[in-house]
Amino acid sequence: MKNLVRELRTAGGLSQADLGDALGVSRQTIIAIERGRYLPSLPLALGMARFFSMAIEDIFVLDEKEAR
Repeated sequence: MKNLVRELRTAGGLSQADLGDALGVSRQTIIAIERGRYLPSLPLALGMARFFSMAIEDIFVLDEKEAR
């Protein structure tokens, strides 16, 4: 699954630690999400969507291969 977390975070001038603090997770969790190694729970994904004022599906995009 592709995500835009890194792009959104850097566009907002936030460090990984800043975003983690705002969402109540560790910096390591943000790193893992950005690298595609960890899919966030639904509550965390909703929190990210609210934080960035976006829809979840605009932040996390299902790869065509994964959709099949």
